[in-house]
Amino acid sequence: MSQTIQLPEILNPGTQSGGWMVLMYNNDHTMMDEVIEILMRATGCDMQEAYIEMWEAHTFGKASVHFSSKEECDDAAATISSVGIKTEVTLEWPE
Repeated sequence: MSQTIQLPEILNPGTQSGGWMVLMYNNDHTMMDEVIEILMRATGCDMQEAYIEMWEAHTFGKASVHFSSKEECDDAAATISSVGIKTEVTLEWPE
């Protein structure tokens, strides 16, 4: 018996439907509580997710903190950067 396999829809990274992410980099100047607070405000995540992302950036030097359209990622990155944290908006899956 044969089954039909349906492939998932692949989003075009150049559209507003997704495909972009915000990278946040560690620094030695911003307090950890401030990082958690700005992540919650910028991305709408809860405290637990913000803590995990802060810890990942602190431990590994950077963390992916938001996935969405380019416009939404630019907005989130600008909010995070407003407290002195370096960010980068990039394609989620670079070609």
